[in-house]
Amino acid sequence: METGVKKAKEHIPPQDCEHLLENTVTETFSLGTLPPIHYLNESVLEQTASERADREMILSQNIGSHSDLISGVYEGGLRIWECTIDLLEHLESVGETFSGKRVLDLGCGAGLLGILALKRGAKEVHFQDYNSTVIEELTLPNVLLNCDDDDEEEEEEGGDSDSAASKKKSPELPPQAGLARCRFFSGDWTSFLSLVLSSEPPPQYDLIFTSETIYNTAYYPSLHEVFLQLLAPAGLVYLATKAHYFGVGGGLHLFESFVEQKDVFNIMSLKELEEGLKRHVVALSFKKRD
Repeated sequence: METGVKKAKEHIPPQDCEHLLENTVTETFSLGTLPPIHYLNESVLEQTASERADREMILSQNIGSHSDLISGVYEGGLRIWECTIDLLEHLESVGETFSGKRVLDLGCGAGLLGILALKRGAKEVHFQDYNSTVIEELTLPNVLLNCDDDDEEEEEEGGDSDSAASKKKSPELPPQAGLARCRFFSGDWTSFLSLVLSSEPPPQYDLIFTSETIYNTAYYPSLHEVFLQLLAPAGLVYLATKAHYFGVGGGLHLFESFVEQKDVFNIMSLKELEEGLKRHVVALSFKKRD
């Protein structure tokens, strides 16, 4: 998520990553057929802010303000939002496949969506968040937790050995091998776009995940431009969002109107949830031109 201007940078994982997981408390998200996704406990992360590299001071300011959003400073990346879970549930229900695909987790926060793609065989996964502290202290450690995990299923007792072997998942790659398929970025979307477009060749993503990123209409032009420039011609954007964000003014209806005015993407409703604040999962794809 983003606000204002924060120059983009790429975060290169250190050669020895194990120290990133020292003195951490982890949790696991499990759902149906999805592989378990491990992540750092966000409350413990905030409570140990004084022990962590926090050049942006977002950990301490977030605690002091008792807010999930400090405009221009912290854009909510330390919290796992409801819509992220909605999107994970949708991906599980439709059996989305990732093998061989290039994936962008935009406004990634904890990175659960990108981690799912990584564990399900994506060729490449890029993670982007507004805050560098989120990338360094949360996203990267979470990815490391899951690269180091072994989700190999046990053979079924009494079954045919060949059929049992065929049902086994491939063992997880060593941490460095898993990280080799990932890149990590921080900064606002406009400067992030400039940075990745300077790569040769610039990336084209088969899937872009973004959750809870349309809460402010001021961000719509830069978000739309990221989709326009980085989505592969046959690619798909998965967007999870609340119907309306009280206090900041954005929401699905306004974003749909913006997209329709631009006349570049089709937008399709995939899932609606009525409990509490109404929430949606939608997909964007390029319109076919004659």
